[in-house]
Amino acid sequence: MPTFSTPSRDVIYLDYNATTPVCDEAREAALPFLSDAFGNPSSGYALGREARRALETARAQVAALVNAEPDEIVFTGCATESNNLALKGAVEDWRGKKLVTTSVEHPSVLNPALYLVEQGAEVVFLEVDETGRPDPATAARTAAGGCALVSVMHANNETGTILPVAEIREALGPDVLLHADCSQSLGKLPVDVAALGVDLATFAGHKVYAPKGVGALYVRRGVKLAPLFHGGGQERGLRSGTENVALAAAFGAACEAARRALPGSRKRLADLSARLHGRLAERVPGLLLNGHPEQRLPNTVNLSFPGVTGEAVLSSCPRLAASTGAACHGPEVSVSHVLAAMGLSRDRAAGAVRLSVGLPTVEDEVDAAADMLAAAWESLTGRRK
Repeated sequence: MPTFSTPSRDVIYLDYNATTPVCDEAREAALPFLSDAFGNPSSGYALGREARRALETARAQVAALVNAEPDEIVFTGCATESNNLALKGAVEDWRGKKLVTTSVEHPSVLNPALYLVEQGAEVVFLEVDETGRPDPATAARTAAGGCALVSVMHANNETGTILPVAEIREALGPDVLLHADCSQSLGKLPVDVAALGVDLATFAGHKVYAPKGVGALYVRRGVKLAPLFHGGGQERGLRSGTENVALAAAFGAACEAARRALPGSRKRLADLSARLHGRLAERVPGLLLNGHPEQRLPNTVNLSFPGVTGEAVLSSCPRLAASTGAACHGPEVSVSHVLAAMGLSRDRAAGAVRLSVGLPTVEDEVDAAADMLAAAWESLTGRRK
């Protein structure tokens, strides 16, 4: 299990889907390359070769976590860059080409897709059911007749719902490029790029206890992409620029720690989430779970509190760090596009709160958070005894 030595704060942190603290393993892996081992990995002398070895070790560690070959891992600056490289690089000229994605993707997929519309692409956003999952057969029918790329996230960042990526691959057949944004699933679920059948897959360091500012894109051998940047040809020519060895080393170490911990950590996260949900359900009549009840990330519960907004609930819990399913701007409520796509009513979506636990989370924190949230709801609805 990764270890953590971050100082304790007077905050209960339940927003691990937003970002994670840096584990000790990642921090220690980065430190040498922030001091004496500062060489450029493209240099041929000893200092450069040391940096190159660290970079390739990190590449192998990321690959091992996702059942890829090391040379199929391209380091990037973040998951947003990886998603942009996958979508924009799938073909150099998108005029007249078709992209199929879903209506519940992260903005780092939705916005590049909209950009491609401006470049002449035809983009189809698949509808999802009430749990947030698209239909594989519909995806295959939509992609028929000359689709350049299908992009479907592996797990949704808001609801935790796992999307049927492998089933979509089976329905598509082998000839259509398939990309999956695996930013949220990495380290929480087994992510096997071969079993999923993807050609491209996105990963984010700061979702798996590495620092912010590093990501990766899996590019299956034989897949050709057009680069976003042109320069010295680093990262197989797909990501020119001197590599950030320190952050890559940190990402690799975090992936290695996650690989070792995954069999036990998945159950532990699921138990904590179930405990949190159960305690809240006992105190809040009418509490609703959003997303798939079973096909979901083990660490995530998205819950709608009846009769209130999620923002009001969290504002009443200043010691709790979590996210809402809607943003309030004066009298207006801006509902999450994910919850809207699932067909939730405005009131239900407005009452949504996303709670995501992590490896440092302990039972006492879950219990205290449940008590805070329940008390806040009772106070806001006038049900406090």
